[in-house]
Amino acid sequence: MADSHFDIAVIGAGVAGLTCAQQLQQAGYKVVVVEKSRGLGGRLATRRLQGTHADHGVCYLKPKDDRFKALVEKLLERSILQVWTDTIHELDAEGQLIEPPDHAPRYASPTGISTIAKFLATGLNIWLNQRVEAIHLIDQGWALQFEPDERTPITNPASLTASAIVSAIPAPQALTLLEPVADVETLLTRLRSIQFSACISAIAVYSPQQNESALPWKAVTCAHDPAIGWVGLDSTKQNSPSQRVVIVQSTAAFASRHLEASDLQSIGQTLLDRAADLLAPWLKSPEILQVHRWRYAFPINPLAEKFLTANIRSPLLLTGDWCRGNRVESAFLAGLATSAQINSQLQSRSLVENFWETIA
Repeated sequence: MADSHFDIAVIGAGVAGLTCAQQLQQAGYKVVVVEKSRGLGGRLATRRLQGTHADHGVCYLKPKDDRFKALVEKLLERSILQVWTDTIHELDAEGQLIEPPDHAPRYASPTGISTIAKFLATGLNIWLNQRVEAIHLIDQGWALQFEPDERTPITNPASLTASAIVSAIPAPQALTLLEPVADVETLLTRLRSIQFSACISAIAVYSPQQNESALPWKAVTCAHDPAIGWVGLDSTKQNSPSQRVVIVQSTAAFASRHLEASDLQSIGQTLLDRAADLLAPWLKSPEILQVHRWRYAFPINPLAEKFLTANIRSPLLLTGDWCRGNRVESAFLAGLATSAQINSQLQSRSLVENFWETIA
């Protein structure tokens, strides 16, 4: 039977949760990460399909903060990341492709952007397929109860206890989890104020006959289109792609209209048809089409703080990319700040400055 008491339980294995957990584990805390999905990374998502793959959430990294740049440099050294492109084209209101003046490098992984999450998760105790159903204050801190799931390993118990909790999931999901908890009304008020936009991603695989290098773009943003926000030739991230892979991501307005559609395939085809009209006719005829809906793709009004905390007897902190931004970098920095805060509320152990330097 797996251990069932921990110093800290982190709910959510996205970038914020993994960063926070890694930092605290390096400081010597006994940490567990629980994740409702079968994979890591949240929107650092890679879909595997018939000999190829595609990043259907986060498309690339463009670091700004020095701490995030240091992580990117470490990932470059290990060949987890490489420069993908320095140009993201724009489609103007007249349907003309424009090359913007910003030529900063964008980084991607040739093996899929979810590889970054796997790196951040190195050495962590992670329980996948574990959806937290409820949390309760107890004498030792907190008890977490899981929904029954036939995918759950029998070695994992149906609940665990922890001295402290970090919730690193989207604000609406955290709200649902915290509403039954006493004395957190201030947190609930803050969570209710945070709104998210949705997105629908069409993942399309094409025959390899047409030469990708002849195309004048690797990615296009479509700020003036009502349906499409992004079109990316995702296979150009790979070192030796065998097939052409394209990601088409919808606008928030399009997603809000079609998020609950029962036939997602037809919605994905609508996105491809529109991309074909705007960019290249062959886009409407893939060999494979898969569609993914992101309910909480981007926080519309992120908090000014990097975390929220409750004034109760056992530490409870909430964080994510909805704290101080809406990007992977925001989630990473929020995770670092949250680990420092929870450490100060517990034993104030020494936190390493660059935890990734210690990851094997």
